[in-house]
Amino acid sequence: MTSKKELDIKKFKDQLDASYQWPALYKYKFIVPSDKLDEVKALFPKTEVVTKPSKKGNYVSITADIMTPSSDDIINVYLKAAEIEGIISL
Repeated sequence: MTSKKELDIKKFKDQLDASYQWPALYKYKFIVPSDKLDEVKALFPKTEVVTKPSKKGNYVSITADIMTPSSDDIINVYLKAAEIEGIISL
């Protein structure tokens, strides 16, 4: 039996594969509590990320443009990011 999460991942993969020709430049965007910023930056060790703090400084938006070889690599980053408490993927 296939879980909802597995179906969602397959749908996302299909959308990525329909929208991009690999390798492709992919823009990751997240919002994260300020104290989790380093955890998100660790997802992109060789890439400079753009950060912007919220007005009150409680949250940070993070953008990273990365040349990505396949949709599987994108999905792996999102699965790792999902383990970070309080993260919002955009």
